[in-house]
Amino acid sequence: MTGRFAPSPTGRMHLGNVYAALLSWLFAKSQGSAWLLRIEDLDPERSSEHYADQILRDLEWLGLTWDGDVLYQSRRKAIYEYYYDRLTRLELVYPCFCTRADIMATQAPHQTDNRIVYAGTCRALTPADVASMMTRRKPAWRMIMPDRQSTYTDLIYGEQRANLRQQCGDIIIRRADGAFAYQLAVTIDDALCGIQQVVRGRDLLLSAHQQMAIATTLGLPTQHYAHLPLLINEHGQRLSKRDESLHLGVLKEHYTPQQIIGMIAYKSHITPYMTPMTAQEVLNIFDYRNLEPKDIVISA
Repeated sequence: MTGRFAPSPTGRMHLGNVYAALLSWLFAKSQGSAWLLRIEDLDPERSSEHYADQILRDLEWLGLTWDGDVLYQSRRKAIYEYYYDRLTRLELVYPCFCTRADIMATQAPHQTDNRIVYAGTCRALTPADVASMMTRRKPAWRMIMPDRQSTYTDLIYGEQRANLRQQCGDIIIRRADGAFAYQLAVTIDDALCGIQQVVRGRDLLLSAHQQMAIATTLGLPTQHYAHLPLLINEHGQRLSKRDESLHLGVLKEHYTPQQIIGMIAYKSHITPYMTPMTAQEVLNIFDYRNLEPKDIVISA
């Protein structure tokens, strides 16, 4: 199945990004399929062309080669506009004037994971309400999620179920500054680029339900999913670009690509021992069934 790696150029790649890139590459290549690279640079304030170029150089240094041309989301706004207009014509999009503080103050956290689910506050606004509020604040735009059950089987975490209205809530598909939001752009790009299998962190298990709902509404194909356990530090926190000691700029000063890849393969239970390996050497023994649905502790 054709796979992809889709980093955001908002900072230097860190070990968690390398882990996601390697595993998605292994899934695709072990099936004799293409591995595509997409730069998710929709956010003009946070994205940097410098970091986008650095991602390409870092992947090449690691020996992870992609197929075809690199896709940049910032160059695909007309495509997102087309599908956004289709959702609008279906009367599934409405303006939302709620700030993050408003939502945090009025919505109770979800019982199981402390997540805030938008309650659809602005869905009931009248045209007069909207016209009045437009004079004071630019809205974001949300897509109405149906009140129905969504189900898919994840290759690592098994069956996933969610009620789209109650557990996902109406999702933002366009920000107040006009930028298209992650859920809409990712759904469209995966479908139009022929992505068949999405390999990414388990923190996006719920996002799969939202993206499937968008794709189904637009008549686009959906994907198969393999969500990965996260790399976490000794405090149980997910690795991020804030962990500067684990970004590639630092790691490249102390380790070879083979040492980094060998360590990830060992920590992921792909190999029973830690030894330097190339991506191709790991591919020769890769079996996704060795992956365990348990987060992986990495010490800085």
